[in-house]
Amino acid sequence: MADEQVDRDRRQFLTGLTTGVGAAGAAVAIVPFVASMTPSARAKAAGAPVEIDIGNLKPGKLLKVEWRGKPVWIVKRTQEMLDTLDAVDELADPQSDVEQQPGYAQNEFRSIKPDVLVLVGLCTHLGCSPIDKFEPGELDSEWPGGFFCPCHGSKFDLAGRVYKGVPAPTNLVVPPHRFLSDSRVVIGLDTEEGELT
Repeated sequence: MADEQVDRDRRQFLTGLTTGVGAAGAAVAIVPFVASMTPSARAKAAGAPVEIDIGNLKPGKLLKVEWRGKPVWIVKRTQEMLDTLDAVDELADPQSDVEQQPGYAQNEFRSIKPDVLVLVGLCTHLGCSPIDKFEPGELDSEWPGGFFCPCHGSKFDLAGRVYKGVPAPTNLVVPPHRFLSDSRVVIGLDTEEGELT
């Protein structure tokens, strides 16, 4: 009977030990599997918000940054540039009815702050990168200033709105963004109204 008790105790011990080793092995095996399902640091960085200091951006100038592998433009518009927005009457979507911008940028300036424009710098025709032609008359005698795509001739005003009769079908895209302060903007995050936070 003592031998039976020793065998039972030994069997319980070995069963418990085997169960514990098996559970530890399963945990070790599942950790890499679960880890492989989470995005890598590179993938997180590719879609991560980008914070930009625009404190040194001069009026009338454009700052280029990258977000999600795309060029993003931040333009500090002068009052003269803003005044041209009402002068352009041959726009395909002047009220930005096609939803390519957050609700807080669906206004005549297509921006949270009238003087700061934030756009994805890719033509909506075939994805070329337009060039800035901010000076009136720089493209032709009627040109009030804006963006010109050299690939196929699409033109956009200083709010990124597309002209009629060009290959680009829609306005330039306004990415989600918000202001952290008067001199800091975050691309890739927004708030419902885009207010300062």
